[in-house]
Amino acid sequence: MEKAKVYFTKELTPEAMERMYRVLGSGLSGETAVKVHSGEMGNQNFIRPDFMKKVIEAVNGTVVECNTAYEGKRNTTKEHWETMKAHGWTEHFRVDIMDEDGELELPVEGGKQISVNYVGKNLQNYDSILVLSHFKGHPMGGFGGALKNISIGIASSHGKAHIHGAGYPEAMWTAEHDSFLEAMADAAKSIVAYRKN
Repeated sequence: MEKAKVYFTKELTPEAMERMYRVLGSGLSGETAVKVHSGEMGNQNFIRPDFMKKVIEAVNGTVVECNTAYEGKRNTTKEHWETMKAHGWTEHFRVDIMDEDGELELPVEGGKQISVNYVGKNLQNYDSILVLSHFKGHPMGGFGGALKNISIGIASSHGKAHIHGAGYPEAMWTAEHDSFLEAMADAAKSIVAYRKN
């Protein structure tokens, strides 16, 4: 198995973030979704739009999110749009709450916990995905990074409950922990398969 290449920079500027993207040489094409965590109201732990502006402009991307499955200011489309506006995303970029008009079913080939993943319907409008993650703790997932950002983050509201409950949305808060983690990996696998790397 080939080892992953990891790049670091000590320069924390929008310009450095664009350079880091270009070093990857990924050459994203077509309509590009830029997956971010838009931030909970009253919480400061999210990437700021100004910081990633150059990267998002470099791919001519649309910032994408899906509604949450828990109480808060992102669990309905109306409140999620208000949060996106309050946190500055709509000021700088095109924004798409991908499950605003429904969900899309993706198969999970060989999944350990789930055989289908429910994602925001508008995922079908994009040819590529750029995932911008920040290092944060997550009560169930441990480290909330890129894997969580494409599995839980691209899942519709119903899909999030489906993953958390390891295939049983009604068990969202009571499913066995390792089953949830495997379901999260299953969901991420379906996104990678859908978008062919």
